[in-house]
Amino acid sequence: MNYYENIKQELIDNEVYKKVKDYSKNRSDLNTYYNVGKMLSEAGKHYGEGIIKEYSNKLTNELGKGYTFTSLTRMKKFYLLIEKLATVSQQLTYGHYVELLPISNYDEIKYYIRIIEQENLSIRELRNRIKLNEYGRLDNKTKENLRQEKKLGVHELIKNPIILKTDKEIVKEKALKKLILENMDEFLEQLGNGFSYLKNEYKIKIGNSYNYIDLLLYNINYNCYVVIELKVTELKKEHIGQIETYMNYIDKNIKTINQDKTIGIIVTKKDNQFIMEYCSDDRIFNAKYQLI
Repeated sequence: MNYYENIKQELIDNEVYKKVKDYSKNRSDLNTYYNVGKMLSEAGKHYGEGIIKEYSNKLTNELGKGYTFTSLTRMKKFYLLIEKLATVSQQLTYGHYVELLPISNYDEIKYYIRIIEQENLSIRELRNRIKLNEYGRLDNKTKENLRQEKKLGVHELIKNPIILKTDKEIVKEKALKKLILENMDEFLEQLGNGFSYLKNEYKIKIGNSYNYIDLLLYNINYNCYVVIELKVTELKKEHIGQIETYMNYIDKNIKTINQDKTIGIIVTKKDNQFIMEYCSDDRIFNAKYQLI
């Protein structure tokens, strides 16, 4: 088999196809680079790994720029990745897959493919999620449930820690709230899927006094209200009682019969697993924040 001529023709056909049928160019890219990667892998077995460098030089001379040693190596890695995954998602572009190639953990790759499909992430958005180690901030139980393709609860995709970008030290809860409100989209992304913002400083009346919920959200996927309390300290036992009161108020006065029970998330500077261990309300979760 003349691997080089077949690889060259595959690449030429792809360039022509993309110009003629622009709407299908992503599928063409994925098919072409998979086929080229496969032939490069087979050629390497016959002629040694140096054959990629040789083919790169010849393709560059004959077809012009775009077929460097790095780009051909990526095609080979792309082929090997798809062989391992046993499927290629047409919702991802080749550029998405290039961002995933450096990741060695296939469960992590599957996670990012999943969120790209669910949230229609751009390549830039995916790059940022990987940079912030989104998969690594999931707990081990969530990772295992993802591996077994189990249905996840509303809390399981909450990232811990929640990353907040600022060059200032946060010492007051008002400053923490302001920072989150200014970056609400990023904050909601780190909570998981389906979260939408309703109001901050949501006023409720308990007895003769007014109280204010830091953030009130709604999760459309799980059909429930979400109470967020922000603390610039370590989690304390009184935080549990406070958010539980707010959650019960929402359930009694705001929630309808068709909605699920309210959940609560306490965002703190430092978590305290000893307190959470003795929290009997499984609707309450703690996530710490980290400033970068």
